[in-house]
Order: sequence, then structure tokens, then C-alpha cells
Amino acid sequence: MSSPIPRAPLAERIEELLAPGGPLPIVAAGDPVLRTGTERYDGQLEPALLARFVEALRTTMHAAPGVGLAAPQVGVELRIAVIEDPAPVPQEMRLVRGRVPQPFRVLVNPSYEAAGPARAAFFEGCLSVPGYQAVVARHAEVRLTGSDEHGRPLDEVFGGWPARIVQHETDHLDGVLYLDRAEPRSLCANQAVLERWTQPTAEEAARALGFELP
Repeated sequence: MSSPIPRAPLAERIEELLAPGGPLPIVAAGDPVLRTGTERYDGQLEPALLARFVEALRTTMHAAPGVGLAAPQVGVELRIAVIEDPAPVPQEMRLVRGRVPQPFRVLVNPSYEAAGPARAAFFEGCLSVPGYQAVVARHAEVRLTGSDEHGRPLDEVFGGWPARIVQHETDHLDGVLYLDRAEPRSLCANQAVLERWTQPTAEEAARALGFELP
């Protein structure tokens, strides 16, 4: 039996990934890198390479477009993610969903815990599961800990839509996709969501499709 081919060092693989320039290819569901979890970041990359990788994640997130992107989504098993949300939504939706603008942030070694008992359920999508959305019940408020790309500690409570974003991206770092937490009967093609379920809440979809909300 042949031995497995050893992988190139992480820094070398990231250099190769960044070499073409521009947005990085996004890994789709079915690739093991999205399921195997990540390695804690502990200085594996030189500062200049880390900065280039973070900027590539940001460029890729904007190009997709999305409001968050985790390193495994570009094939890198490091515990790093980026988020940014200009929240370009109608006022009613902003109020109901708590979707407020979020500046660009880098999350290094993040983890979260519920900051209260409340849960909220809304349609959610993922750049690694293109074409579909499903309703996911998540903590309405979470405490996120970790650090930024400069090693400065992060300990902050997020609520509303920002709480959903940080849970979604941190889950990616644990090998969890949003579909693992979704209500199966709510799964919709993007076109169906646009045609039927653009209401600020998921209540009408729950009645029509036969699932319960928290």
C-alpha cells in the first residue's frame, strides 16, 4: 500500500494560493476541508503573509459578495475568518432582524457562547452552498472571544444580525455548515426566496412549508 503524499507546508500553500492575485476560489460543500475543522492560529504565517492572506479573504468576500468568509472556504485549515456588512436593507428589515452595519473585522481563533436564552430564526445562505437558503434558529445574542490579526484580544457581545454572522463564520472553523443547524423543510432555492419569502420574518414561510419557529 502506498504512503499518502505529504502536503506542502502551510505558508507555501498559501503563497501558491495568493500568487494569481484577485479573489480566491471558494470551496463548495462536499470538500473535506469544510468538515475537518481548523488548526488554531499561532504565528504559522509571517506578518506580511498573514496580512496578504487577510486582504485576499476580504477581496474574495466582497467579490462573492458576502458578509463573512472563513479560511476553510478558500481551502485553508486555519482558525481565521473575516466579516463585514454594510447592511444595505430596507429599514423594516433592519429593525426586525437587527441588521446594523458592521465594519471590517478579522477574527482569529474565535469562539462564541450564548449571551442569553433568546433565539431568532431567519433565512440564511452560504457562499460554499451556492443557490440555496434555509431557516436557521440561532442565539439572538452571543459573546465572542478571540483576537484580531494583530494579536489584540477580542471579547465582545454581538446581537441581531451581527450575532448570526459571527456564529456562521465561527461554525465554519469547527467544520459545521449552516445546513447542519437548519430546519430541513425550509430549504429553498434562492429564486423561491426572492419570489415568495422576502418578508422581514420567516413566519409566513414556516406556515406554508410546515416547520416550527422557536
